[in-house]
Amino acid sequence: MPAFDPVLVSVETARAMLGGVGKTTIYAMLSAGDLESVKLGKRRLIRASSIHAIAGRAVAA
Repeated sequence: MPAFDPVLVSVETARAMLGGVGKTTIYAMLSAGDLESVKLGKRRLIRASSIHAIAGRAVAA
């Protein structure tokens, strides 16, 4: 199976990608527009590109 970079990730995966921040922090970032998400059925999925953008800004600061 070839490796791939997911376009959308779950809230739990986003938490892990951002160093284990809390679920409340993730939803606060979504509300503030810092993270982009889509809703597929009942699931809220976060765009991996917005996670990478936040991480990039944190490293640059």
